[in-house]
Formats: sequence, structure tokens, C-alpha cells
Amino acid sequence: MPGPKDLDPSSSPRALLGAELRHAREKAGLSQEELGIRLFVSGSFVGQLEAGTRRMQPEYARLLDAALSTDGFFQRNCGAVAKSKYPEHFAEAAEAEAQAVAIREYAPLLIPGLLQTPEYARAVSRAYDPTVPEDTIEQWVEGRTERTRLLAHPTKPLLWMVLDEAALRRQTGGRAVMAQALRHIAALARRRRVILQVMPYSAGAHTAMEGALKLMEFEDAPPLVYFEGVRIGRLEDDPATVADLKFTFELLAASALSQEKSLALIEALAQDYPHEDP
Repeated sequence: MPGPKDLDPSSSPRALLGAELRHAREKAGLSQEELGIRLFVSGSFVGQLEAGTRRMQPEYARLLDAALSTDGFFQRNCGAVAKSKYPEHFAEAAEAEAQAVAIREYAPLLIPGLLQTPEYARAVSRAYDPTVPEDTIEQWVEGRTERTRLLAHPTKPLLWMVLDEAALRRQTGGRAVMAQALRHIAALARRRRVILQVMPYSAGAHTAMEGALKLMEFEDAPPLVYFEGVRIGRLEDDPATVADLKFTFELLAASALSQEKSLALIEALAQDYPHEDP
């Protein structure tokens, strides 16, 4: 019987690779947990590979081919899912984000990518690395802009953002860019596309002072949490960790301003920005 055909990179490589993995695992008579043992990962990680919410890395492809006797199929095809328009540390999180049914995020220092305007994204990208060529900057901006297409659907995914007041007051790209960025956020909130709250300076100490936080839920895979630092990022699927950080987000939202007060603050800042003295 012929083996599976190599994947077409012009289709949806990650979804196809995940479907082939599920087929090969079931054909081998293995559960996700049993296959996970052979890969030295959790069963939920295997489920995320099958659902396409995690990228298949070469080391896992090699182990899968050995465990499932797939004659190098996964090693040949994992390259089809490796190409990305996003920085390496964020690529896997951005791709998982595109499949999430619910996203809850706390942003302490900058407006999150899903809410950014192209002008704001360009200013952020230039600040990250002022030495890179202009075409690289534009590639990063294009990647961020593509992410915002998730908001084209009127209700999916559920998007709940808590923005620190610092992210709203840090002038990124200048006053005009900030005014435009905040008007854009306010418009999304007014059409109920995002649940939006602001963590004000007046709240003092809170439960997420140590950094940014993004929680993602999926229809056919376990939830994930994403941690990000300076040029580093990590996805975590440990159930206890995810549950603990979900509680952290709930406490955070309870300490933040209401949606109405948050919107009022954002619109006031957007109106003040063009009139501030340099």
C-alpha cells in the first residue's frame, strides 16, 4: 500500500500534517498519551500537533517517523510548516493564535499586536531593531497586519484584552500615531468586537506585575499560555500552569477599570494626544 503523499505547501500545511499524524497514530493503535511517551512529551502536546495548534519541529518529526514507521514522511514535510513572516520567538504563538476560539491577554508595556495599526506596528518594529533593512521592517508589519484579520469575524474568536495604562501613555511613533492607535482600539470596543479593560496606575500593585500574559483556548486541543520577554517567547500547555494563570487573569480583570471607564479613558487620551506639548 502506498504511503501518504508529501504535503502541498500552498495548502494548509500545518492542518494537513496534523491530520496525517492523527491518521498514522490511530493506524498504529496508539493513544495520544502512548505516542507522547515515545516523543518524551505529554499526550496533550500530541493533541496540539494533531490539531495544528503547535508547530512540528524537526526533532519531533524524526521521532514520529521512527515511532509510526512513516518512512521519513514527517521529516520531509515539517519544513512546509516552518516558514513564517513572524520573528522566530513569536512564530508558533502567532500561528496558534490564528486557530484559537478565545484569547485573553494582558499587555503591560505596548498595545497588543491584534489591536495595532500599521503605523504603530511599524514604530514598534523599528524600535526592536533599528539596524535591520526596511524590507524586513515591512515584512514584520505585514505579519502583524495579517494577524488583525482575525477580527474580521464579528464574534470569533472571543477577545478579552487588559491593557496597562503604561501601554496607552508610552508615545510609540509620536503623538499622531498614538492618537490614531487609541481611536482604533476605541472603535473596536464600541462595536463590541473586544472586551477591553485598562489597568490604571491608581490600581497600584496587581497580580500580573511580572510581565505579559496570553491565554488561548481551542475547539479540539488543550489550552495554551504564552510568555514573552525581550526577543524570547515560550508556549506552555501544562494544565496546572494554565489553570493558575487563568486565575491570575481573572484577578487582573477584577482589579482593572470597567469596560465603560476604560473606553472613556482611552478616548480621552486619544483626544489629548494631538494637543500635547512636545
